[in-house]
Amino acid sequence: MPLTRRQLYRRRRIAVFGSLALVLAVGFYLPMTLLAPLQAATPVVAKHAVLPGATAQLAFPSYGGSAIGAVGFDGVLAQAGSTAPLPMASITKLVTMLVVLQAKPLALGEEGPSITMTSADVTLYNRYVAQNGSVAPVRSGLAFTQHELMELSLVKSADNYAASLAVWAYGSMDAYLSAAKSWVAAHQLPSMTITDPTGILPTNAATTADLLTLGKLALADPVIAGIVSMKSVTIHDIGTLKNTNSLLGSLGIVGIKTGTLTGAGSNLLFASEHKVGGSEVTVVGVVLGGSTHAVIDADIKVLMTGVLAGFHEVTLVSKGDTFASYTTRWGQKTTAIAEKTASVVTWSDTAVTSSSTVAPVTTGSKGQDVGTASFTVAGRTIRVPLGLSRALTDPGPGWRLSHPGLLVGAP
Repeated sequence: MPLTRRQLYRRRRIAVFGSLALVLAVGFYLPMTLLAPLQAATPVVAKHAVLPGATAQLAFPSYGGSAIGAVGFDGVLAQAGSTAPLPMASITKLVTMLVVLQAKPLALGEEGPSITMTSADVTLYNRYVAQNGSVAPVRSGLAFTQHELMELSLVKSADNYAASLAVWAYGSMDAYLSAAKSWVAAHQLPSMTITDPTGILPTNAATTADLLTLGKLALADPVIAGIVSMKSVTIHDIGTLKNTNSLLGSLGIVGIKTGTLTGAGSNLLFASEHKVGGSEVTVVGVVLGGSTHAVIDADIKVLMTGVLAGFHEVTLVSKGDTFASYTTRWGQKTTAIAEKTASVVTWSDTAVTSSSTVAPVTTGSKGQDVGTASFTVAGRTIRVPLGLSRALTDPGPGWRLSHPGLLVGAP
């Protein structure tokens, strides 16, 4: 039976719209589906805790004031006794040398200019002899290099040569004291008072905390650090002089300065180098007000046993540790892992805090950077990059066509 005109029209319309739908599917839907962005996998971040080291157990002396610090560690790590300013005695000479080097700098290995002694230097010698100070012989006409005068001041702890060096560098004692006052203020040592270049006056005083800072400043100068590490020195016209620091060379001690003053006792500001794990640690310590140097030396030996046990190498993260996991909408899985091992030297039970920042990922290659793990300890922050443990790949056209609702912007 032949088709009516209405039936023919309906079939033609179906064919036209069907063809149009197919064209739209091929020209619009399929490309949009196959090329649409994938939804990113959100990381599930894992907790990463770092256990602190054991609490340090220290046996501080019962007299005077004592404190422990370390190069690269802020402030005082531990202290006992007086926190008020105490007489520094000959530790004052470290300030004198640093202030002299400010006016007359020396590089490591340089001897500096030749300085001829005069009757004024002999007068200084006689003055310190009368005060029962520590001196070395002098006479008019003797000539020493600047470095030799520093050796006499720091190794022998000769009051007369420390004073001669200060006057030579600044022209007068008053000018030196003015420069010393400015230097102390500039280096933020609020408790420190300098009233002469030798420490023979008890008004030369500082807290143990400021003396730790002074010790670090002295060690940072290679000329001073080299001199205070010398067990003895031989100076022409004077002879061989032994370092007043009898602990030098034991307990890892590499300096830095003794002090003795009638009525105030014996002092030692010291530095001790030690290996902690794979790192080097320089301990800076001070003990003030002992009855004799033999007493404070014995007490420092006991103290250092606990100090050395108080430093720990703490592993923050090992390479390959997991910090986050990913699961894509199409079922692939991977993790964000540490790209390297990191450790840090800590003091006592210092807390370590950790956090991580991890980005969402759609696809990515193995090892691709996806974030950072951060560790904070005593004001320092250590960062470790995080990468993918395995690649995330595109799911392919079959999954895309069968899951259009999971594609960003797909029809």
